[in-house]
Order: sequence, then C-alpha cells, then structure tokens
Amino acid sequence: MKNRLEELRKNRGIKQEELASVLEVSRQTIGSLENGRYNPSILLAFKIANFFGMSIEEIFIYEEDAK
Repeated sequence: MKNRLEELRKNRGIKQEELASVLEVSRQTIGSLENGRYNPSILLAFKIANFFGMSIEEIFIYEEDAK
C-alpha cells in the first residue's frame, strides 16, 4: 500500500521523531510506513488521519494487485 505520509510530514516541517512521539510509536515505525515496508493497523491509520486532519483514504492509497 502506498501512502503520502512522508510528503505530509515534510510539508508540516515535522521530523520523524516528532510524529512518532505524537502517535506513540517508534521512529522506526514511521520510517517503515514511509518506505512502504509496513502497513499500519487500523487504529494507527486513524491516529495519523486525525493528526493531519484528513481521511485515511487521502493518506493511504490501496492498490489491488492486477493478476
């Protein structure tokens, strides 16, 4: 799943560490989310969306595998 987390965070001038603190996760979790190595739990996705004042769908882009 792709996401706009890094773009949104940088536009607000927030460091990974700062966002991690607000969301009560590790900086490594934020890095993994931004790099697409980790998909958030639904609870974390809601926390992120609430923090940025956006919907989950505006931040996380679901792409179904074309098989």
